[in-house]
Amino acid sequence: MSIRRRKTLLTAVALTAGLTLGAVTPALAGTAASHTTRAAAVSSAQGDPRNVTQRVADFYGAYIDSVWADEDPAAAANAKALRAFYLSSAAQKKVNAYEKKNHADGILFAQNVPVKWKVAYTGSGAGHATSRVTLTWSDGSHPEVTRIDVLSDLKTLKITDLKPVR
Repeated sequence: MSIRRRKTLLTAVALTAGLTLGAVTPALAGTAASHTTRAAAVSSAQGDPRNVTQRVADFYGAYIDSVWADEDPAAAANAKALRAFYLSSAAQKKVNAYEKKNHADGILFAQNVPVKWKVAYTGSGAGHATSRVTLTWSDGSHPEVTRIDVLSDLKTLKITDLKPVR
């Protein structure tokens, strides 16, 4: 691994850890943040960096945290670093083209930020796996939900394509 790649990876990891700590600390301390903070009853969490669906979930979790923290000056840089780390160069180009054309976020396919997200494995073949990302945009009994199919390369684990489910 080249020194530049290592630095990029370490920067993305450090920014993600810092933003996560910054988002979690007020909730644990019982203080209010700029957005409504909810403490979830999560007894444990785990992951596996070799699991392609887990990597999509890790990306969406960190990315949504970054764009949610719009008042934090490091948030935009973190979102950009996450895109560079998790998306293939072709996927990055496609996302950028979508954003220029639609004036909306090309990862979320929206202009705002979801309040919840979920990722599920939906299948694989030809060296790729597909994960379905479900984004929930509001709370309540009838929240708005959108879905995105995310294609990932099984060898590199990079996201190679994102398509909103219509």
